[in-house]
Amino acid sequence: MKKLFFTALALAGFLCAAAQTQDWANFGRFGQANCQVRNPKVVLMGNSITELWIKTHPDFFAARGYVSRGISGQTTSQMLVRFRADVLDLHPQVVVICGGTNDIARNTGYISLPHILGNLVSMVELARANGIAPVLCSLLPAREFGWRKELEPAPLIIELNAMIREYARRENVPYVDYHAAMSEADGGMVAAYTYDEVHPTAAGYDVMEKILPPVVDAVLKNPKRYRRR
Repeated sequence: MKKLFFTALALAGFLCAAAQTQDWANFGRFGQANCQVRNPKVVLMGNSITELWIKTHPDFFAARGYVSRGISGQTTSQMLVRFRADVLDLHPQVVVICGGTNDIARNTGYISLPHILGNLVSMVELARANGIAPVLCSLLPAREFGWRKELEPAPLIIELNAMIREYARRENVPYVDYHAAMSEADGGMVAAYTYDEVHPTAAGYDVMEKILPPVVDAVLKNPKRYRRR
C-alpha cells in the first residue's frame, strides 16, 4: 500500500513537471527574435493568418518595417498572455491585433464571444497604457473549420466582428475590415482567396495588403491621437 502511494505521488509529480514544461503561450517561439528587435514601427499580433502572411509575402513586411508576431493555432487568451513579451517589450509605435478565429474553433476550449472581445480589449488597454497605438482587425470569413467540422463559424464570426467594430468605434480604435472585402453572401471566404476555407491564398493576402497599410499609415502620422480614447 505504501509503495502504491509513493508510486502515485511520483507520478503526480512527474505530470506536474511535464505540465510546467509545456509553453502554453509559446513564449519560446519569438524569444530569440525579440532580443534582436527594438523599437519597430509596427507589430502584427495574431494567429496563423498573421504567421503565414509573412511566409507568403515576406517582402511586404520588409518594405514597410512590419514585424510579425503571429503563432498558428493560438487563441486570444494565449495572445494576451504573451502580449508583454511579443509586443510591449518591443516598444512599437503601433500594434495591429488580429485574433479570435481559433477561439471560435475552441482550440483551447469553449469561450463566449464577450470573453473573446474582452481579451482583445485587454490587449488594446495594455497597448495604450504603454504608449502604443492599437489597431483592431476583423476576423476573416470562414465557412467551416477543417479541424472542427461540427461547428458553423460564419455567423459567429459576423457577430464577433460587429462587437469588435462597435467597440473600436466607441473607443477611438482604428478598425481594419478584411471581412467585407473577402466574404461571400453566405459568410464564407471567396474561393480564390482561400485554400481551406480559413487561411488566405497569395491572392487573399493581396487583398489584405491593400486594406491594412492605409489604416496603419494614418495612425503613424498621428499615433498620439489613438493612444487614448
